[in-house]
Amino acid sequence: MEQKTEQMQVKKQDKAEKPEKHERKEESHEMLIRILSTDIPGSRKVNIGLTYIKGISFAMSNAICYILKMDKNKKIGELSKEEIEKITAEIKNPKVPDYFKNRRNDFYTGETKHLVTTELDLKKEFDIKRMKKIHSYKGVRHSHGLPVRGQRTKSHFRKKGKNRVVGVSKKSVGKKG
Repeated sequence: MEQKTEQMQVKKQDKAEKPEKHERKEESHEMLIRILSTDIPGSRKVNIGLTYIKGISFAMSNAICYILKMDKNKKIGELSKEEIEKITAEIKNPKVPDYFKNRRNDFYTGETKHLVTTELDLKKEFDIKRMKKIHSYKGVRHSHGLPVRGQRTKSHFRKKGKNRVVGVSKKSVGKKG
């Protein structure tokens, strides 16, 4: 009986010495890191955190880590300012093959670029406006709010106006006549 009480006391002491699971980690992991006007949680790994930036895919983030010879499993919160500046410079002007880039053979300049954040949004918006202006098939589909890339429309995309569904309406349940 005495052995059991001693063992219980030892267990209580062990529990008191062990830190709790939900204890706060270092502050560097909890802060937000800002890269190209995008907030990235400091607890994320570098290759995952870079995908928070609009226009950076998983493959592109791995390529950036490879080019900069950076450990992709390192936490973003542990990066120094110099490393963040290197990442920013690489994202703005990536030294990757053309098939990694998201804007190949630009309509106006013919250049192959990689666009991120607001640049990507603006180019996409201008492309849609240009298609609408020249009345191309895709432009007409965009202007009517229909699917552009060949999806079925028999059972989907059946909203008209202010999200009113087109089709057969159900009778109201309750009174007859």
